Amino acid sequence: MQASPEFAELRRRLRAFVFPMTAAFIGWYLLYVLLSTYAVDFMSQRVVGNINVGLLLGLGQFASTFLITWLYVRYADRKLDPIATTIREELEGADR
Repeated sequence: MQASPEFAELRRRLRAFVFPMTAAFIGWYLLYVLLSTYAVDFMSQRVVGNINVGLLLGLGQFASTFLITWLYVRYADRKLDPIATTIREELEGADR
């Protein structure tokens, strides 16, 4: 089954989402770390009351994690699951 065109397409579609999204998130995370290390004055600027830029960007890390999860679930439902279901049905049919 690993050599089948369906499985190759499933892997291609998975990688098409996972690799760019991972690179974007790591870049976003490294930007946050670098800013907190080298741009302390920028990160400590107050936005509202005791809330500063660093806190907002830190909370943005959590928000982006939830956003990526939601995007992946949507992507998987539309692009990955139909192919995976086809592959599973073929394998289960071959076992019978």
